Amino acid sequence: MITLKGAHISLRALEPEDIDFLYDTENNIEFWEVSNTQKPFSRDLLKKYLENAHLDLYEAKQLRLIIEEKKTKTRVGMIDIYDYQPYHHRAGLGILVLPEFQGRGYASEAIKITSEYAFNNLNISNLYAFISTDNKASISLFKKQGFDKSGTLKRWLKTPNTYKDVFVFQLLKHN
Repeated sequence: MITLKGAHISLRALEPEDIDFLYDTENNIEFWEVSNTQKPFSRDLLKKYLENAHLDLYEAKQLRLIIEEKKTKTRVGMIDIYDYQPYHHRAGLGILVLPEFQGRGYASEAIKITSEYAFNNLNISNLYAFISTDNKASISLFKKQGFDKSGTLKRWLKTPNTYKDVFVFQLLKHN
């Protein structure tokens, strides 16, 4: 896979040397609500995941890319195309930028690059994102990238103490 480049970031495929980054990120309980994670990941499981990261979107139904600062090659987050439905030409989009790198425009740039790649290279015509109704930063981020709120899913996310509603946001390819 080629590296996708923007002004300040690059998006690249997973590499074996990303295992520590994945281990630390996937096992950070603060991110579990947005990633639907319910238990820690072992290094062995992540190693197997990395071994299969070469599978194409049609086989795996997902694509995870590492977001790197262009100048320093520092990993700042990840962006996922997931739940790919080739017949319907749609997929979900999820993003995580580590807290220490937020507010620098990396998420906006990553969503823009990934959306263009999905529409122009992967034959996707509909990208969607599920965002908790209390996640104001993500709501603002996706709106700024042209996503429209298309609905609300009630009691969609289970948290330790309650349920949360989520908004469904969509970005449609313009023909």
